[in-house]
Amino acid sequence: MRLHLHLLSDSTGETLEAIAKAAIAQFDGVETIKHFWPMVRSEGHLDRVLGEILQKPGLIIYTLVNSEVRRTLEHRCQVAGLPHVAALDPVTEALQRLLGQEAKAKPGRQHTLDAAYFARVDAIQFTIAHDDGIAAEDWEEADIVLAGVSRCSKTPTSIYLANRGYKVANIPLVVESPPPASLYTLKKPLVVGLTTSPDRLIQIRRNRLLSLNQVTETAYVDQEAVATELAFARRIFADKGWPVIDVTRRSIEETAAAIINLLTAHATEPRP
Repeated sequence: MRLHLHLLSDSTGETLEAIAKAAIAQFDGVETIKHFWPMVRSEGHLDRVLGEILQKPGLIIYTLVNSEVRRTLEHRCQVAGLPHVAALDPVTEALQRLLGQEAKAKPGRQHTLDAAYFARVDAIQFTIAHDDGIAAEDWEEADIVLAGVSRCSKTPTSIYLANRGYKVANIPLVVESPPPASLYTLKKPLVVGLTTSPDRLIQIRRNRLLSLNQVTETAYVDQEAVATELAFARRIFADKGWPVIDVTRRSIEETAAAIINLLTAHATEPRP
């Protein structure tokens, strides 16, 4: 089945795209053709958009806070028989009832360049600058430090956390090249060990070597060598008393959520 999906927003449309993607993923056998209509803030602009939509009718999902533009859209859709749904209405209405106040009718309010935005940018810059054991002298400034053997999701997890506003450093644990001693004396950051199963790690490493057109039969993917690496890392985790997360069956999002929960508990612990 083919479906034209029209995403109509008075802002960038990022919110609508995420909602549509999550919803469409629940259905099989649907060929979705997405049409993006961002920054629709006047009735004149809406007229032009509706003219285009009528050429390829389908479901209209919209976020419009301007009441006049919204009423015009809904009336025109009803007249033309076009299915339409206001994506954020149920959540907004529930919040209004709970909080006892009206929502601010301001397009793109969630994208305001406030202090939290700049803190997130700062976190991303810090995390990129402290990837793979770089800049050990600054690790104390991190919120989170991730340690583990090569290819156990340290970097993607770090970047995900940075996008949530956390400064993250990640450090590879290599048998032949131990990390700086300063890793073991950190006071402020939460240090978390990441581990995985040998079989899963070998599979990931072998795929990485294939993507680089490199030899796939080396110590990097040798069963015994990988088991030794993981055992080395686990001894460090146990010796230092760091919390450990097994990422074998976890997505990046699940790993990050577990780390954030640990960080919350870490922040409430009394400092020595």
